[in-house]
Amino acid sequence: MSASGGTRAIVAAMLANAGIAVTKFVAAAFSGSSSMLAEGVHSLADTGNQALLLLGGRQAKKKADATHPFGFGRERYVYAFVVSIILFSVGGVFSLYEGIDKLQHPHPLENWWIPITVLLIAIVLESFSFRTAIIESNHVRGKESWVNFIRHAKAPELPVVLLEDFAALIGLILALVGVGLTVITGNSTFDAIGTIAIGVLLVLVAIVLGIETKSLLVGEGASAHDTTAIRDAINAQPQVEALIHMKTLYLGPDELLVAAKVAFGRAERLVDVATAINELEGSIRAVVPAARVIYIEPDVYSAPNEANPATDAFVIKAAD
Repeated sequence: MSASGGTRAIVAAMLANAGIAVTKFVAAAFSGSSSMLAEGVHSLADTGNQALLLLGGRQAKKKADATHPFGFGRERYVYAFVVSIILFSVGGVFSLYEGIDKLQHPHPLENWWIPITVLLIAIVLESFSFRTAIIESNHVRGKESWVNFIRHAKAPELPVVLLEDFAALIGLILALVGVGLTVITGNSTFDAIGTIAIGVLLVLVAIVLGIETKSLLVGEGASAHDTTAIRDAINAQPQVEALIHMKTLYLGPDELLVAAKVAFGRAERLVDVATAINELEGSIRAVVPAARVIYIEPDVYSAPNEANPATDAFVIKAAD
């Protein structure tokens, strides 16, 4: 992900949500609409979420130290996970509570034109924020579907902003429908139902975000495409006899660790092996630029047998 692109999308979303939150709270105060209040809390939570994403990006740039020798790249995953929790606890739970309370203690909607006007303006502003997130995502999404992009993206900011903006737009439409039906029928139950629907939507989005960012926190390896590219680069080296096994791990969204045990000829001189390893590192970085930390362990290949099983290794013989 382009750092500037991700930051641009986050800032656009944060500014839009901050302005929208203020207008929603004002509209809720004058109209008594629970949907409007829930949407105000939703926008306030989103504003805080985007501030956390910016903070995570800043923290991730800290230099490595003795305690964290691989740096702080995963800070971005931590803050993205916190964002998903906040979206659930602040936005979703409050909306559900407010909607249920409105069902139990209904009260009439006043100055109905205020919330409807605010919601229509908010839909326009949120659409611009969503459009920015889509444009920035398209720069890195390639031919992937939107579902696969959200599931497989190693940089968490754009998927988070995309889902937040999508949920915000759907939430605004739900609030508009709830308020509109309340105005038409005079029954505040529709306003309460709209509030509950917003809460359910936020919880669902939070669950998706939580699952995806949890996977990144636990540790994900390179994609199948990148794994194949790295494997082919290693096997293309003339002095390599076999790739005995390889493991990869993302230390951060833009930093991939590659560790491989590679077999060289028994008669190879140490200086030639060292030169070949340096060339291998360059070849790997050429095909997968994110592979910044590379450890190559030279070895002598022997076929698996009963005395020396290698059940956890995959062996790819180099082409002659």
